[in-house]
Amino acid sequence: MISLALAATAIATFAASLLVGPADIGVGGVLAALAGTGDTATGMIVRDLRLPRAVLTLICGGGLGMAGAALQGLLRNPLASPDLLGTGNAAAFGAVAVLSLGLAGTGSLLLPACAIAAALVSIVLLLWLAGRDARPLTVILAGLALSTFGGALVALALNLAANDFLALEIAFWLLGSFGDRGPVQVAIALPFIAVGMALMMSQRRLLAALTLGEETARSLGADTPLRRIALLCGVAATVGGQVAVSGVVGFIGLVVPHLVRPLVGARPDRLMLPSALAGATVLTAADIGVRLLPTINELKVGVVTALVGAPFFFLLVARERRRRDVG
Repeated sequence: MISLALAATAIATFAASLLVGPADIGVGGVLAALAGTGDTATGMIVRDLRLPRAVLTLICGGGLGMAGAALQGLLRNPLASPDLLGTGNAAAFGAVAVLSLGLAGTGSLLLPACAIAAALVSIVLLLWLAGRDARPLTVILAGLALSTFGGALVALALNLAANDFLALEIAFWLLGSFGDRGPVQVAIALPFIAVGMALMMSQRRLLAALTLGEETARSLGADTPLRRIALLCGVAATVGGQVAVSGVVGFIGLVVPHLVRPLVGARPDRLMLPSALAGATVLTAADIGVRLLPTINELKVGVVTALVGAPFFFLLVARERRRRDVG
């Protein structure tokens, strides 16, 4: 029932996203445009601008929500998030490198291709650093090292930008946005996010077994290095696909599983699908919000998720500290 309710909410926010924008297009106009019977201008706005944007927020939010639930289950750490592996910063550096070298603009296919390639390289480095066994603490330390290094490379690229205009373009892209995205970006992101989510869902047995403890999970044959690698690769593909088309959007993977956990319980294998549906809803709602806010220039959705997510993160840290002090 919870998953059905979350799915209905995600569909409702998706539909609302098609109605929001500078052009005043009602429900009838949107339906006519989707059916191909409306006027040309309305059809272009709905099919080429609003529909791809709504699809991207849906799949990117869903992927980040599932990745957060999977990582928190794998590492048995409620403060774990997809950014922990360094994949996001690596993907960001891949894109920023293309921009800073003047090889392509934000609308070029080369930018997402390099971002995804950098994300995949980061997961290879993570597996090499963590070793074949990939225990939780080792993965966390390796991920933090890669995340810090990737962030430093992004800062270096900004510092060495050829001119202020290029630095500004890079900075705005890093803030995260789904504006001016089209069907090409959907075609780029969808395969990677779909494969990543499929890999994560295929390891539900591993996550369920880990709730019994590592030793028990290994004795049952559910906890193997290949299963952990498959799960981590799923997270990398998902985050890489998202960053490649929208820039850095933080806190969705951290916050969403905590919002859903009181509704479905703490078992990570049962948390993954509801977290994906809730993540899709939250990110789509955030993207609707930036279009409704009365600002001169549209806010970047990454800024909104950070403004909302950071205080929630502080609350989580405070709650964990109280639990530790009581214990």
